[in-house]
Amino acid sequence: MNALESLLKNADPLISDALNHALDEKEISVSEATRLFYAKGLDFHLVGMVADELRKRRVGDIVTYVVNRNINFTNVCIKQCGFCAFSRDFREEEGYFLPTDEIVRRAKEARSLGATEVCVQAGLPPDMDADTYENICRAIKGQVGDIHIHGFSPEEVLYGATRSGVSIKEYLLRLKDAGVNSLPGTAAEILDQAMRDKISPGRISVNKWVEVIKTAHKIGIPSTSTIMFGHLESPEDRVRHMALIREIQKETGGFTEFVPLNFIHTEAPMYKENLHHGIRNGADGSDVLLMHAVSRIMLNNYINNIQTSWVKEGAGMAQLVLSWGANDFGGTLINESISTAAGAGHGQLLKPKEIRQLIRQAGKIPAQRATSYKIIKTFASEEGTDPLDEVQNVSQFGSYHELIKLDGYRYKNNRRN
Repeated sequence: MNALESLLKNADPLISDALNHALDEKEISVSEATRLFYAKGLDFHLVGMVADELRKRRVGDIVTYVVNRNINFTNVCIKQCGFCAFSRDFREEEGYFLPTDEIVRRAKEARSLGATEVCVQAGLPPDMDADTYENICRAIKGQVGDIHIHGFSPEEVLYGATRSGVSIKEYLLRLKDAGVNSLPGTAAEILDQAMRDKISPGRISVNKWVEVIKTAHKIGIPSTSTIMFGHLESPEDRVRHMALIREIQKETGGFTEFVPLNFIHTEAPMYKENLHHGIRNGADGSDVLLMHAVSRIMLNNYINNIQTSWVKEGAGMAQLVLSWGANDFGGTLINESISTAAGAGHGQLLKPKEIRQLIRQAGKIPAQRATSYKIIKTFASEEGTDPLDEVQNVSQFGSYHELIKLDGYRYKNNRRN
């Protein structure tokens, strides 16, 4: 009997049963997973130990990261989600829209600095041209053909299809032809319609989110998957969300990773204006650890990769989560607008050498990956530097707070009709 098995004998019987099922690589039920969120004392630590053991069995001690750049090309949006501090109405002074040549410039600059991916997401501007997303992709691929376009959330895909007057499948085929390589599985928040109706009325429905994701997977476009936690949701809501992700993955196999995203409350309208009784100001440290651990335990048989978000949690907590089931550190980002707008204070860029150092300090082996999780290079020891590591003045990339003040990119001056 090893030490973990011995400790499990002293755990709460319901907790130990769930954890033993997980260690036997059986699929744990919704009720079993829900109990894990209520673990205290020894049980709490055992949840983390089991998640870490499963992580090690599944992917070993390599922790990956991707060199990428976010390009959030507009903050103008027709939706008014209660958790979103990024979006602006088209009449507001702070609304911006990057012209295509600037989007391409950012992609080219990213590639010159070693990026293998650009993540392209934005608001939903009114009167948007039906082919806007396709044109952006074709322009990027025309100048930076080998960069991976990780682009357009299910919400954006639905909006583009609606404006184009075509089916979701037809629109996704158009995006694929234009150069989209994978979708961000964002706009998920909590995949419970009653909860969505509270925090983001008018947002893409659960059914439509699932339809977009399944359709993308079935035509060969993989995606990430996410959850936003720490606001109004219960542990049961979280687990049902993950159970739905698990069922989709059984059917399609198209998810590359699962990413828990902590609610950033500071500038979120629904928190600032106290729109809902009992709204929380994000998850605390213990809850963050449990969220990642339960993600690993629930999804381990079907999704290899659990990502931690240094933007949401800060580098220190993101590093700690690497011992609670996570095996991916996310991306360098270079530009980060959405969490920054919500009040996240952890910066817009982590250089590759900084990510590698954090991974090593956690006792793991850093490796740069592609978006597909193909390993590009494993760093058994620190060897040289990346072009992005050599950048001395990160202000050259600009910031969200500067961007919304620039007259040259004002939406009202650059409105796309």
